[in-house]
Amino acid sequence: MRTDRLVAILLLLQRREQVTAAEVARELEVSERTARRDLDALAMAGVPVYSMQGRSGGWRLVGGARTDLSGLTASEARALFLVAGQASAATPAVKAALRKLVHALPEPFRVQAEAAASSLVIDPQRWGSSRVEHRPPRFLDELQDAVIRGVQVRLGYVDREGAETERTVHPLGIVAKGPSWYLVSNTEAGRRSFRIDRVSSADPTGDPVHRPADFDLAESWREIADEVDRKRTPTEIQAVCAPHGIGLLRMVLGDRLEVGGSTTDGRIEVVIRGYNEYALAGELAGLIEWLEVTGPPGVRDHLASIGNALVERYG
Repeated sequence: MRTDRLVAILLLLQRREQVTAAEVARELEVSERTARRDLDALAMAGVPVYSMQGRSGGWRLVGGARTDLSGLTASEARALFLVAGQASAATPAVKAALRKLVHALPEPFRVQAEAAASSLVIDPQRWGSSRVEHRPPRFLDELQDAVIRGVQVRLGYVDREGAETERTVHPLGIVAKGPSWYLVSNTEAGRRSFRIDRVSSADPTGDPVHRPADFDLAESWREIADEVDRKRTPTEIQAVCAPHGIGLLRMVLGDRLEVGGSTTDGRIEVVIRGYNEYALAGELAGLIEWLEVTGPPGVRDHLASIGNALVERYG
């Protein structure tokens, strides 16, 4: 992130003419000590920046100097605009300033710079309860480069059963889902997502990607994630819940809870998804103070069995 911060500070100097270390620290969410060190690093790197001491002091660019972006290489331009993307931790003001700079780029770099800003989505919600942290997978950089350059990739892939296949895909974006990384692509079989740590090879073909004009990576990932969640939790039950218990259900069940309308007695209709009927019964047995399961009958039978076992053991 050091290079990203130096670019962001330079943009702040160009936009505001003068900044203090405290303002830089606040804008970039770092300590004042880090901000001062970065400002010094800009000066040592040859950027015409200087400090003014005193009550109204701060840091300025010599003569209001501006950086000539025409000297950027294609890879540097892409790296710059990755900072402006929706997955970036930069503040909205910095992102806005970076996006404006696209108009100063040489024409050959402009498309890839804009692609870089929308090539990555961060989805912090993990699948299930896994807390295992993974290092960035082997082919992450190559696949993101293919997304940004808009070229097809010959992809080797190992599925969860260990079977290896090879296919040509049209990379559309990268998603970080908790500790895992996914490639969203168009394929001959439609839109698919691939876990990047299962990619065994990634060879760009040089052929252009066929990218839908209205494609939105975040929206596409929401659709994919919803479908995966439903496959992981295929069983649905119906229930009614006391109004004051809805908050607890949301906390326990998250996206597996769908809240409906009110019944004649003032309770709330809900639909809950789970792995199977037995697992759902065990999960909901401790919520009977607020919740009444109305169907299917199999879940009610499991709940009755759990209740009898509890009475027998603890009654």
